[in-house]
Amino acid sequence: MTQVFVPAAFYRGGSSKGVFFHARDCPPDRDALDSMLLSALGSPDPYGRQLDGLGGGSSSLSKAVIIGPPTHPEADVDYTFAQVAVDRPVVDWGANCGNLSSAVGPFAVDEGLVSFADGEALVRIHQVNTKKIIHARFPVHQDSAVTSGDFTIDGVSGSGARISLEFLSPGGSVTSGLLPTGKAIEIIELDGRSFEVSIVDATNPVVFVAAGQLGKDISTLPDVIEADRDLMALLDRLRRLAAVRIGLGVSPDSVGLANPKIAVIASPGIFTTLDGRRLGPAEHDIAVRMLSMERVHRAVTLTGAMCLAAACGIRGSLAHRLASTPTEADTFRVGHPSGVVAAGARVAANGAGWDVASCTVYRTARRLMQGEVAVASFAGGQP
Repeated sequence: MTQVFVPAAFYRGGSSKGVFFHARDCPPDRDALDSMLLSALGSPDPYGRQLDGLGGGSSSLSKAVIIGPPTHPEADVDYTFAQVAVDRPVVDWGANCGNLSSAVGPFAVDEGLVSFADGEALVRIHQVNTKKIIHARFPVHQDSAVTSGDFTIDGVSGSGARISLEFLSPGGSVTSGLLPTGKAIEIIELDGRSFEVSIVDATNPVVFVAAGQLGKDISTLPDVIEADRDLMALLDRLRRLAAVRIGLGVSPDSVGLANPKIAVIASPGIFTTLDGRRLGPAEHDIAVRMLSMERVHRAVTLTGAMCLAAACGIRGSLAHRLASTPTEADTFRVGHPSGVVAAGARVAANGAGWDVASCTVYRTARRLMQGEVAVASFAGGQP
């Protein structure tokens, strides 16, 4: 079997990494595109390492982005996200990656898709998976995105130029609304037990469950949580049952891997980060352990952090109940295994329901490689 070489760039965006492609270089057939991406990332790999591709053996490092001309009148580029499973031949198109969203604007500038004078660029991004608009603001110099700067984010070594991401009207990204069931609390019955969950869809849908209901300590490291197979199975069953309730599957078995996410949340406490720092309750407003593609995230998905910030602003939700920040706040410090991320959400009551005008976060990004990625010859041949 011969290899095909496809133009690509490799980016770190926030605490994720992914392979970026131009839409013009990708096959139009979805099966052929899936085959191309699986080969590029090195999936499926039963050893979980993706040694035969550019993936890094975890959900946050097994991603692809496709950038094309805008199909929305208020956008400069289209951005389609693909989550590639590590250990199975699955490409999930049902979600967005907030972290890699931070690299879309710089990619567009560096590839000459948009042009700005030196200073701050504003790239309007049409997020195709969720049909939402993202505004990315970052510095440019001599037709290139600036990468150096003093802004730091937990979970990423070093510093870089700050990128502001504003997700406009992010409620109902792939469901019917911010609260897809219309309720701040849902009760799910499972194995004779009743579980309270809050199902919130802001930038991506997340099922939130309180750690106290599970009788578990989430201040431990992700590997410890993952080693509890009974807990991991319980959380996935809750996720799938909630997904059916909000229309993301006709049965639990039909629910995809990427959406909805499920997150265990708790009031602020003391925990040790992956780099050995000890953080206390005064340094964050709510704690979370996010599951993504059946693994415990080593930080927190950026869309998950924004969704949690939105949930904190909804009176009656589990997040609102557990957060330590006053009700009127619109920025929340989310404690996660790698540290803390601040996420803003402008949430307001609207009659009997709730609206979120926007969510805002700050990231850094950097192009790591450019050239061509070698992939196994796929159905349909050359793009």
